[in-house]
Amino acid sequence: MALRDTSQPEPAGRRPLPAPALDPADRERLLAGAHHDPHALLGAHPVPGGIAFRALRPFARAVSVVLDGERHRLLSEGDGLFAAVLALDTIPAYTLLVEYAEGAQEVHDPYRFLPALGELDLHLISEGRHEQLWKALGAEPMTHQGVAGTRFTVWAPNARGVRVAGDFTFWDGTAFPMRSLGSSGVWELFLPGIGEGATYKFEITSQYGHRFLKADPMARRTEMPPATASVVTASHHEWGDEEWLARRAKTPVHEAPFSVYEVHLPSWRPGLTYRELAEQLPAYVRDLGFTHVELMPVAEHPFGPSWGYQVTSYYAPTARLGSPDDFRYFVDACHRSGIGVIMDWVPAHFPKDDWALARFDGDPLYEPGDDRRAEHPDWGTYEFDYARTEVRNFLVANAVYWCEEFHIDGLRVDAVASMLYLDYSRDSGQWTPNAYGGREDLAAMAFLQEMNATVYRRVPGVVTIAEESTAWGGVTRPTDTGGLGFGLKWNMGWMHDSLEYVAHEPVHRKYHHHEMTFSMVYAYSENYVLPISHDEVVHGKQALVSKMPGDWWQRRANVRAYLGFMWAHPGKQLLFMGQEFVQGAEWSYEHGPEWWLLDPGYCAAADHRGVQDLVRDLNTVYRATPALWQRDTDPGGFRWVAVDAADDNVFAFLRFDEEGTPLLAVSNFSPVVRHDYRLGVGDEVPAWRETLNTDALRYGGSDVTRADPVKPEDGEIRLTLPPLATVWLTPAP
Repeated sequence: MALRDTSQPEPAGRRPLPAPALDPADRERLLAGAHHDPHALLGAHPVPGGIAFRALRPFARAVSVVLDGERHRLLSEGDGLFAAVLALDTIPAYTLLVEYAEGAQEVHDPYRFLPALGELDLHLISEGRHEQLWKALGAEPMTHQGVAGTRFTVWAPNARGVRVAGDFTFWDGTAFPMRSLGSSGVWELFLPGIGEGATYKFEITSQYGHRFLKADPMARRTEMPPATASVVTASHHEWGDEEWLARRAKTPVHEAPFSVYEVHLPSWRPGLTYRELAEQLPAYVRDLGFTHVELMPVAEHPFGPSWGYQVTSYYAPTARLGSPDDFRYFVDACHRSGIGVIMDWVPAHFPKDDWALARFDGDPLYEPGDDRRAEHPDWGTYEFDYARTEVRNFLVANAVYWCEEFHIDGLRVDAVASMLYLDYSRDSGQWTPNAYGGREDLAAMAFLQEMNATVYRRVPGVVTIAEESTAWGGVTRPTDTGGLGFGLKWNMGWMHDSLEYVAHEPVHRKYHHHEMTFSMVYAYSENYVLPISHDEVVHGKQALVSKMPGDWWQRRANVRAYLGFMWAHPGKQLLFMGQEFVQGAEWSYEHGPEWWLLDPGYCAAADHRGVQDLVRDLNTVYRATPALWQRDTDPGGFRWVAVDAADDNVFAFLRFDEEGTPLLAVSNFSPVVRHDYRLGVGDEVPAWRETLNTDALRYGGSDVTRADPVKPEDGEIRLTLPPLATVWLTPAP
């Protein structure tokens, strides 16, 4: 755009003539934002006597066509319409000179451009098979027909008309109606001169005549909440994680070390940006020995206390912490530090904000048309219509998007159970059975299978993880055998049972012994993660250390013993931030972890640092010991040594790696020292040495430890078991 001198006289030739009048119905629909093909009315078109030019520029004082440096004033038709016929044989290259009270702008006419979206894109969208949907829909800065600008596209099949409004139109969409691209339901407009940083929304006219502004469902960047506009963006980040990406695909996740530190990014260190977090979080996670960090949802969400689980912009990292490239920088920094990045993903439901996905084009679109099915009974949100091909495509492509565009290593899929069951949290009469009379949501099942199969096919080395709280069969079974196709599943049963056990006073634990052993009955039915997540340390459930009985020493000892048991148990590990140093308060999203507990000036800092040191050592020994992770999904990698010692509150088991090398884990969940405790381990190992003891003095324990190896006699070893502690033993060299 450029300012022009508007005082030049009209050229001597080609005097403009009135253009043929618009059909009154077309004119009315155009001005009302309800026309499906504004390009047929605006722009340049052959007519008897020459070429008719027509522009819609509300608030303009005058509009001229500029040909070869000469301007030809168009005649006002009222309501912001300007038109004229010039005596030309063909449509020339031209620009428009638009005069406003404050000056003039020379611009390219958006209505002289062909569609900037190809037939193949439209075909794939209609088929629900566009695996890179973000490259076809949304706002794409580009050069089209030799002119720089932005292509705007949106799926709104029920709309009578769609227009682009933005800061560049003072949020009035009148000047920029979009065209409908046939039966695809997609609307398109290329706007020359609009580039990165422009804010915009779509002004939609519903089939009922209502007009409203909607944020772009495919927006790749948003304004900072509470502002809600979409932002035109493009990536300029140069990745430096090639070695990481090449390495991650070499070993299947379920056969590799996998211990996860779960984080709520905005509150881990409140006030830090993505780039500032990149300087601190990977170093902290690496120091503690975790292999991965799991981020609670980072997709844009308007309501902070939802923790990110009520998403309005599925393709945009939250602007609270920086730009999309800033988030790429953060992921890149994690990878260069050897840390994988898993992201919580929320395809189960979305909020009802009137500027977002809900009733997007005036009718149910992303949500089912049946209110009983659309309403999520627990969260006051809408569920997605998984049976609709375009909606399923929107979500499948979104999963691919985070993995391909941001190099995310895994997606933890939230609330899978609420997707799989038609009667989830519904009473009788509030749901309709499927075609076979069952309660399973067949469309949701097909969606999850398609999502998993697509992600694994397209992005080598990634993992998908299901938060699925029921006994649905085959969650981690391959899709070609009827499974859902996830790589891992959160073991909610183990989490619930084991926390119930340790919450009891030791004197009562013998009556709940089975709660710690029952998980091995089904441990190999799925590929499991053992999660102590954010959900277990909020809403009155108490922090991990505060769940434990006894005095302060006993509570910490219980946590140490529990973590030692957890890290040795078959399955991968996940621990939420703040629990690694036993903060006593529940997690607060406003304040985050209580880092002050680790300050050297705090009187009890050593107590908290001791547990933090234990977590570091658990991860260090874990990663160096294949027996603890190599055969997590193989029953041959586990054997009970003491499974029924309920009166003693003792559990003991062996883990084996692929070579048969064992690790012996022994947990004593009673507050007494047990001397000369016999365990039948066989004679295959000549001597055992203590590799880790959660009762060590450096962790804050009573230091009932053993420096010398212990040798079996007649297949038994005799150990002194420390109180409220877990001990790991491995073959002595």
